[in-house]
Amino acid sequence: MIQANSKEETAILGGGCFWCIEAVFEELQGVTKVESGYSGGKIANPTYREVCSGLTGHAEVIRVFFDPARITYKEILSVFFSVHDPTTLNRQGADVGTQYRSVIFYNSEQQRQEAEEVIEELKRQEVYNKPVVTEISPAGDFFVAENYHQNYFENNPNQPYCQVVINPKLKKFREKFEQKLK
Repeated sequence: MIQANSKEETAILGGGCFWCIEAVFEELQGVTKVESGYSGGKIANPTYREVCSGLTGHAEVIRVFFDPARITYKEILSVFFSVHDPTTLNRQGADVGTQYRSVIFYNSEQQRQEAEEVIEELKRQEVYNKPVVTEISPAGDFFVAENYHQNYFENNPNQPYCQVVINPKLKKFREKFEQKLK
């Protein structure tokens, strides 16, 4: 597990386009850094074009560095499940392909157990009308995406995708987690 400092932990999450979930986690208290990248594939150092082909096996993911004294892993997962649809296999909205799958790459046995517990709780509470298809897999290599993908929403707020897809997601997140915003 790569850490920014000894107090931080990391979570690696994929919920569709990494621009969307990166924008959400950038605003969350206790989160110190968010990186967009690729994980779960079969080649080293893939490019965005290679990942978008669907042939590398990678998912678009974010790596969230967080202070567990300020926000727990389960709270991270609660936000994650509220900002994407974990019931659609290999798609989020108009984005289709294995690179857009719902996935949690765990860094420890505790993270694996907590991810399974959160999914079981979602099922028990019948939060979704369809089964949760989120993959839970051990973290492997994480490859940081190209620079232009980092802080995408912050750097491109007027880009049509940001206006049409990310803004509504952020609005919903901000309303639901107002007390957790930076």
